Amino acid sequence: MTGFWRGRSRAAKMDLYMRVTMYSLPWFMCLGVMSPFGGHLVREPGPVALAQGLMALALVQTVLSMHAVRRSFAHRLHGAPAPWRTGAVSLVLGVAFLVLAVTLQATGGLSAGGDSESNYVLMVMFGLSTTAVSLCALSTALRLTVGTVAAAVLTGVVVGTVTGDRPLAAATGVTIVLAGLYGLGAFRSTLWFMSLVWQLDRARDTEARLAVAEERLRFGRDLHDVMGRNLAVIALKSELAVQLAERGRPEAVAQMAEVQRIAQESQREVRAVVRGYRQADLRNEIEGARGVLAAAGISCVVEDGLAAELPPGVQSALGWVVRETTTNVLRHGNPRVCTLRLTSDGVRAVLVVENDGAAAGATVSSAGSGLAGLRERLAAVGGTLVAGAAEDGLFRVRAQVPLSAPDDTDARTGKEGEGMARRTAAPRTKGLLRRSGAAGADAA
Repeated sequence: MTGFWRGRSRAAKMDLYMRVTMYSLPWFMCLGVMSPFGGHLVREPGPVALAQGLMALALVQTVLSMHAVRRSFAHRLHGAPAPWRTGAVSLVLGVAFLVLAVTLQATGGLSAGGDSESNYVLMVMFGLSTTAVSLCALSTALRLTVGTVAAAVLTGVVVGTVTGDRPLAAATGVTIVLAGLYGLGAFRSTLWFMSLVWQLDRARDTEARLAVAEERLRFGRDLHDVMGRNLAVIALKSELAVQLAERGRPEAVAQMAEVQRIAQESQREVRAVVRGYRQADLRNEIEGARGVLAAAGISCVVEDGLAAELPPGVQSALGWVVRETTTNVLRHGNPRVCTLRLTSDGVRAVLVVENDGAAAGATVSSAGSGLAGLRERLAAVGGTLVAGAAEDGLFRVRAQVPLSAPDDTDARTGKEGEGMARRTAAPRTKGLLRRSGAAGADAA
């Protein structure tokens, strides 16, 4: 059951809560219809038969209203067709219920042992509320309000004309208005609220996708700006070197040396671009985590007085820890409080992230790549990472990084770039130099 609930998004949790509530309320209304029959019904064949008919109609209305609620959710949230047929059937049943209720009251069937007018109003109020629930999603709120008032006036006039009982007619009209306003105020407002929740959820997903797309476009623009001109120059100079080599001109060597220089410069520029994407600034990550957790309704307690004093390499490594742990808190837990503490003993920096959203006996899966990637990243700079359940239902991530840790991004990108340059550029350049030298000797 815990996994069933925790596995849902916040919008899905709210949707499920609202659906269960709206499915349950009609059954309470059905019980409200039957409540006056216990001690206020006259025990004669006529009133008993009318009461049995009212109970049967109330049960059918309750079942029908649940179907109408499901169709109303689909209509308002997902654009499905409106439940017009269900609403029409419910309206007919509501009219039949009102006819039986008026007949029961007019014949004195509720006059035993109490105030028959109050029992009649409650019975009609509960009975017609299910009809209002079935009709509340069919049109605009203004039209439904006008229709409810018109139906109340018309019904009051008909009841007053047929029975000659003006108080009964007035009570019937007022009860219809109250039932209609209850359906609009409670159920229609719930549908409107849930549509806003899902719209906001979709807007958040769209915003995230657009942010990723914008970042990709920015990365593409940066690479184009860095590599576009250099690759064009490399192509032109390589073509010129080929033509010079074919003619046996010694200038081909100088052109290929220039190509090598431009290629190495391009590598440095690409590493600078990639470094900007692979580095994580600790202070920015902490502020971002604070804002994201607060937006998710999670109280975030931060103790980061040492963040500005740490070396760049340590800040970068711990920044990735903050980013990944924040993602895990939002994705895998349902906490109320998240605490982030940054301390140092003069030799190493220690970052501890705790949250109270861990289930009992929670363990860290070895199949995940987030924490495993963090361990590899910290191990590259001599750090360690320990994650798992702690006391009092907390989940704790503890990261330690030496204060002498180098900038892991610079180290990796520099070593990778230099290794690639030695494996590719140097052999090709030496080959071209040998061929150019041989061509020059043949020409001589």
